[in-house]
Parts: sequence; structure tokens; C-alpha cells
Amino acid sequence: MEIDFMDSQIKGVSTGTTILAVTFNGGVIIGSDSRASIGGYYVSSKTINKLIQVHDRIFCCIAGSLADAQAVTKAAKFQISFHSIQMESPPLVKAAASVLKELCYNNKEELQAGFITAGWDRKKGPQVYTVALGGMLLSQPFTIGGSGSTYIYGYADAKYKPDMSREECLQFATNALALAMGRDNVSGGVAHLVVITEEGVEHVVIPGDKLPKFHDE
Repeated sequence: MEIDFMDSQIKGVSTGTTILAVTFNGGVIIGSDSRASIGGYYVSSKTINKLIQVHDRIFCCIAGSLADAQAVTKAAKFQISFHSIQMESPPLVKAAASVLKELCYNNKEELQAGFITAGWDRKKGPQVYTVALGGMLLSQPFTIGGSGSTYIYGYADAKYKPDMSREECLQFATNALALAMGRDNVSGGVAHLVVITEEGVEHVVIPGDKLPKFHDE
């Protein structure tokens, strides 16, 4: 499927961002900050929700050009819903990630956006997939992305552990976002988190002044 884009050389609104997804024992947490910028220098919004629900228990989060990401996720939601109707069952997380991968690959010359897809299904339980620029698809137990991720690779590698409890995973994700938002000038606002399990979906919003602090800010 091809998507029509405007000249990719035009600098539009970017989600200059911190995004992440982490599996835990029984579910997965996907999260992001809420700041958008223009050209990476000027904050254009403090309240962007970068977590997009593509099906009941499948979410993706976006980094890069906001317009590109919105176009891709809109097309992906349509294809995933159509696939679910055809199969008469909820889509697999990998199937949803594969739809995003195909859209990114088929439009790789025009797109400036990357995605993390996370969710839960009855076949494989909680899963996390990264869809990079160009359409590469990679399955991981946890992943981080966006401009703010460069500040937290050390923290994520040191603190992540398999089979965390829900509370441990929520604290891990919150701390990671707080550290990135404290250092990256184009990450900020509030922390959006979504907890996805077999039982359903829970949205958690943490205001910027309620995030943990690790240094003088």
C-alpha cells in the first residue's frame, strides 16, 4: 500500500521524543513523553499523546515526523481492523507490527518516522516489536527509542530484568522516562503509560511535577 506524502524535505512538527515498551510477567507496558517540537528546537506542543491504540490490546508509539506517523498509523488501523474481521478473531501483535513494517518499507523513501508496537494476544502473550526507519522489524523483551533514549541506555541495560512484576515494570518505565525528560530538551511534558494484560488496558498519566527526580533540575 502506497501513501501520498508532501515533500519530505519540508521540516514539519516532530515528536522529538522518548518512547519505550517493556514486557513483564503477564503483560507489557508502553510509554512516552508528551512534547512535540518543530525542527528539534522549538516546542510546539506539551500535550501530544504518542500512544496510539491500533486494536483492543495492541498499541504503538511514534517517533520522528508527526505527520508521517499519523498517516501510517491511520492506514495501519484500517488494515488491522479489516484483517480482524476477515479472521473473525483479534489480530496477533506480530501481525499488527508486520502491517506497520510493510507500510514503512513500501514508503521508506518518504517516511521520517519509527514505531514501537506492543500488546498482548492469546498465542504469545505480551510482546514488543520495533519498526525502524526503512521497515526493519525486530522482536525484543524491551526497547527504547527517540531522541531522549540516548540518555537512558545505561539505565535501561542496568535495571531491566526479565519477568518483572507489574509494579516493578511500571517503576522501571516511569524512572526511564523521567531520566530522559530531565536531560533531553525536546522530551518533556507528562508521562503517558499504558499497561496491557489479558484482563484489559489501563492508562496511566503522570504529570511532569510528579515524576521522580534524580538530580537538581
